[in-house]
Amino acid sequence: MVPGSKSYTHRMLVAASLSDGICDIGNVLESEDTALTQGALAQLGIVFEKQNGRLIVHGTGGRFDAGNRSLYLGNSGTSMRFVTALASLGHGTYTLDGSVRMQKRPIGDLVDGLRQIGVRAQSIHHDGCPPIEVAGENVRGGSISLDCSISSQFLSALLMIAPCTQNGIDITITRGPVSRPYIDMTIDIMNRFGIKVFREGYRHVKVDGGQPYRHGTYEVAPDCSQAGYFWAAAAITGVAVTVKGTSRQSLQGDVRLTDVFEKMGCQVTEDTDGITVCGNRLSGVDVDMADMPDMVPTLAIVAAFAKGATVMRHIAHLRAKESDRLAAVATELSKMGIRAQISADDLIVTGGTPHGAQIETYNDHRIAMSFALAGLRVPGVVIADTGCVKKSFPEFWNVFNTLYK
Repeated sequence: MVPGSKSYTHRMLVAASLSDGICDIGNVLESEDTALTQGALAQLGIVFEKQNGRLIVHGTGGRFDAGNRSLYLGNSGTSMRFVTALASLGHGTYTLDGSVRMQKRPIGDLVDGLRQIGVRAQSIHHDGCPPIEVAGENVRGGSISLDCSISSQFLSALLMIAPCTQNGIDITITRGPVSRPYIDMTIDIMNRFGIKVFREGYRHVKVDGGQPYRHGTYEVAPDCSQAGYFWAAAAITGVAVTVKGTSRQSLQGDVRLTDVFEKMGCQVTEDTDGITVCGNRLSGVDVDMADMPDMVPTLAIVAAFAKGATVMRHIAHLRAKESDRLAAVATELSKMGIRAQISADDLIVTGGTPHGAQIETYNDHRIAMSFALAGLRVPGVVIADTGCVKKSFPEFWNVFNTLYK
């Protein structure tokens, strides 16, 4: 069983904080990223308690403590984007900053969206990146034209604050969105908390204001992003691996990695326990990865062991992740003797015979966890910074080591 979904945990923390009472949440992921979101919410006045392995959240009905705050969000893009929007519901001036890498990650389109509905928000250095300053007040709401070609989180952030505005928010998406399943996940959480969302595909979304997020008891689903590493382990070793609690009906886009592995030659089955992948002889595929970009490093490692070329398309936005993931994957694969080419929007990995190498992680958890998989087949793979997995999966190495038993 992999831990609770990072994406769902972030969204659940936000919805519970905005709720009209006490929320009891199970299977919450405890990681560096989710701790940053929870810590920022605590600074905004939200009270959290742990009881019997569950998280109790005291919602404040969509309003936060008055006062000026400086909020540090590390290198958690989800935390930065969600909390930037949430700060508009407070009363005071909020400064949001992060790591050196975070200060290079774009957020200007979200800031522009907030300004369109009357929020006083700005990039302090006027470069479209953190640090960000937001003046919290009673948000009227209104219409927004939003560019989501860099991140779907801009849309998710605005959607989640919409019920707490006076007039609601009506959003037209002008470009994108990338990573569409994450929008579905946001709307799923909102629906589960009693919020009505009106949508026309991924082009137009409207949420009425004055809707309360309902308190209650909720569960976080297992993380299909983390499950992907273990399905990939099955693909490259030829064994069968079952990830308990997962379902192909999940709204998490990363579960579709199992479809890709099936096309590459693996056997994929599902029963009441979860999804099982059984490895086989692998062949390269041509696949659109726009809706599961976090799985690109994982697929790239599997592709290194496949016959022929694997083409991963529509992933230019990976350059703005925790690292430039396109460059990181290509560079580290080349150290292992595998050819990886980057085009404007695609990554092409030609399978071969990888050899051991010391892998630089660029302080990126997904690079560390993905390249560790190669060590299941190739001796001499050394991960230079194992600690970066704390960002999303602190117990990864303990779980990973069970694959050797």
